[in-house]
Amino acid sequence: MSANLELLRSTYEGLSGENVTRLLGALTADAEWIEAEGFPYAGTYVGSEAIIANVFQRLASEWIDYRAEAHNYLEQGEQIVAFGVYSGTCKATGNSMRANFAHLYTFRAGKIARMVQYVDSHPVQQAMRP
Repeated sequence: MSANLELLRSTYEGLSGENVTRLLGALTADAEWIEAEGFPYAGTYVGSEAIIANVFQRLASEWIDYRAEAHNYLEQGEQIVAFGVYSGTCKATGNSMRANFAHLYTFRAGKIARMVQYVDSHPVQQAMRP
């Protein structure tokens, strides 16, 4: 297993709070994080502060037991794709969801420089509707 893949796996395998802490340590200072159009947190965020504020703080405040579990990885050079499933319960509605995702990571000097999210946003949107 490459060092990049080992680092990336560590950001998925554990408790959500621990994963976010490991992720912050794995990002370059200018990391670009792209949440898919149609996803509730859609947008492009640059730097760890913007990523935390616009994605992870919102997930923590709007979902119960939100998880991103990666099941398979494909690696080619400085890029790794993680395939998995999001799950959780929306606090506002009490509705649960499961949604398939793929995350395309680009590494630079052993850190994550870019993440692009591909996701079936329909189950997430449905869970957020009363």
